[in-house]
Amino acid sequence: MRPSFQPRLINDPFSDPGLFIHFLFEKRALLFDLGNLDALTSKDLLKISHVFVTHTHMDHFIGFDTLVRILLGRDKVLHLFGPEHFSRHIEGRLSGYNWNLVNDYLNDFRIVIHEIQEHAVLTKTYACRDRFISQDEPDIQPLSGAILEEPSFSVQCTILDHRIPCLAFSLTENFYVNINKEALRELGLPVGPWLTQFKTSIYEKQDPDTDFTVRWNEKDGRTTVEKVFPFGNLVEKIAKISRGQKITYIADSAGSRENYDRIVNLARGSDLLFIEAAFMENEKELARKKYHMTAREAGILARKAGVKQFRLFHFSPRYRHCAHELEREARNAFMQGN
Repeated sequence: MRPSFQPRLINDPFSDPGLFIHFLFEKRALLFDLGNLDALTSKDLLKISHVFVTHTHMDHFIGFDTLVRILLGRDKVLHLFGPEHFSRHIEGRLSGYNWNLVNDYLNDFRIVIHEIQEHAVLTKTYACRDRFISQDEPDIQPLSGAILEEPSFSVQCTILDHRIPCLAFSLTENFYVNINKEALRELGLPVGPWLTQFKTSIYEKQDPDTDFTVRWNEKDGRTTVEKVFPFGNLVEKIAKISRGQKITYIADSAGSRENYDRIVNLARGSDLLFIEAAFMENEKELARKKYHMTAREAGILARKAGVKQFRLFHFSPRYRHCAHELEREARNAFMQGN
């Protein structure tokens, strides 16, 4: 059973941080952090609908221009989430270019910024046709619960201390819909795009007594076939519903008690935790000065949060010759506890 979310770190652990999560059977992806994006193809970048930026240090944000350049001239809405002053930083990047030609674009490309503050979310929209100058005052909503909610998943966040506010994120799938391919064959139904709509209807709790139309094109590309089923009956025959995934992403963070507590609460019960491990425990004081964590701290936090698996990233270049030591230190801490 392949999970709906397919996560992968964009770069090696010594390079810019970034997590790309592709949606199985959909032309859609989420991105966590905007470091160097050269490892992603244009096809990958075009799938991105939402980006979650921990903070705007260069190694977490330099890829913003790359992504915008790919999306220019397309009908696309790109949502970006970031910490305090995020809107100002986005405006600074956008104002560095001359947009005198965009009035001729036929497409409607917009960037929607969601700035996460301690108790509020500020949302502003920047339209390409308006030369990325926001026309309205920000919409301000209280920060409570998820920062993004869709029928199939939600994203939560917490604010960590990295000498500046730094966000950490958790992606939680409400539940997972697995399709029984043998049952599909028995009903004479192909695997295809219709399954995305079928799963969406499950997430949106469609009335089981209503009809659901399965529509596909035959191999000749000219013949369209339709079959109609009672929705609840089709769900019962081809779908198995189980607990969804939880994926947590923790980047730069000082090793403080408050940060520890916030990380454990956010990551609790994660199936997969991506967590920074910049230094070894024997250089803990250096980690403190730079507001980063050690590999041992990462392992302990993973254990306290009860995660099933964790992966380290964001190693200091000083360990390029001994990355395995960081992995071993974290693994030992995870297995032994404190």
